[in-house]
Amino acid sequence: MSDGLPQPQRSFAIATLLSAIALAVLDGAIANVALPTLSSVFSVSPAAAIWIVTAYQLALVMALLPLAALGESLGYRRVFTAGLMLFLAASAGCALAPSLGWLALGRFVQGFGGAAIMATTAALLRFTYPQRIYGMAIGWNAMVVGLSSAAGPTIGAGILSVASWPWLFAVNIPIGLMVLAGTRFLPEAGGTRRRLDVVSVLLNAGMFGSIVLGVDLLSSRALPALGLIAAGIACLVALVRREMPREAPLFPLDLLRLRPFRISVIASVSCFSAQMMSYVALPFYLMHDLGQDAFTTGLAMTPWPVTVALCGPLAGRLSNRVPTGVLSAIGGTTLATGLALAAAWPLAGGSILPLVPFLVLSGAGFGLFQTPNNRNMMLTAPRERAGAAGGMQSTARLAGQTIGALVMAVMFTVLADEIAPRVGLALAAVLALTAGVISTLRIAR
Repeated sequence: MSDGLPQPQRSFAIATLLSAIALAVLDGAIANVALPTLSSVFSVSPAAAIWIVTAYQLALVMALLPLAALGESLGYRRVFTAGLMLFLAASAGCALAPSLGWLALGRFVQGFGGAAIMATTAALLRFTYPQRIYGMAIGWNAMVVGLSSAAGPTIGAGILSVASWPWLFAVNIPIGLMVLAGTRFLPEAGGTRRRLDVVSVLLNAGMFGSIVLGVDLLSSRALPALGLIAAGIACLVALVRREMPREAPLFPLDLLRLRPFRISVIASVSCFSAQMMSYVALPFYLMHDLGQDAFTTGLAMTPWPVTVALCGPLAGRLSNRVPTGVLSAIGGTTLATGLALAAAWPLAGGSILPLVPFLVLSGAGFGLFQTPNNRNMMLTAPRERAGAAGGMQSTARLAGQTIGALVMAVMFTVLADEIAPRVGLALAAVLALTAGVISTLRIAR
């Protein structure tokens, strides 16, 4: 296949891919802000309502790597299109759900559709853009994700202010149908016809599903949670043993043997752990310690994702000219500096204004780290393993976010509520700096 698509097909393909990613990201953020409303509508506890989010995340982590492998086997465009159709059908099911159980089931199915989109987008972008400007593609992708994350709560609140909750999911359908029409412009790539190992798929699902459920239960039911986590680890051991001799394994051990790829994955897990710890710690810090209301807290946190979105394209252009290890090291260090200042700065009189530049600095560092690190992951992998690289990229992100949430849950258990958020921000700074230091191991290449 030639290096990238010709114009104008390339522009239509990019618009299709980025729109689909925006749909998947927005849907998660919109659902989060609606939890109190849905808890009231279905007359369930807040803990039960959280399953609307957990079901989506559970399907994502279970399906990312298998669907990436399926994209390599059947073709990325085919799997992307099928995933988008499933996402839209599940959105309709969510909008019509008569109970919390049916809504959670719809969200679970929706998660499989979202996983197909996420698992194949990075690979399709690689075949859409010429390699010399692939960093720009990763930068635009980071910008769309950042803006969607920032706009999600606002859009969700706006929909709920003028319409009933089913429109949170029904709004996906007309937009998604337009995106579906654009799939004909996507590149034909993949299609090795390699068969999936059903046992490996089940072990992968058991590993991620057990660990995510175990982490979710850890604070309330410790013994069953530890049992689930142990079962997940056992599935991981069995999966690695089964996949070790394979040329193109479902769990991409072949890519993890490549030093630059392995370094990028480890750095990504560390950086996303720092991000999630910060996202959990900051609301508690602002609302509980500084006495801010929910609106002010959301407004104060917005500069982070907005800055990530603005820095994405810039980092993409720079990564075409500057070694990715250098950019990621600078980004990790910048993120660590912003988080350390947020943790240590005395906010006298409850004023949060000094916090805003620290969050802008954190967002700039995260954006500068993420784009070149993801670019390195994708370009280190052979083109025929682009799907596995994209699946591992998303898996590293979700693994880091899960670790960050778990660490903060432990901190709130063992530390006083007024201390835990600032200690969490300080530890997040250490993890971000670790990601930057790890990235320097790529500079010698």
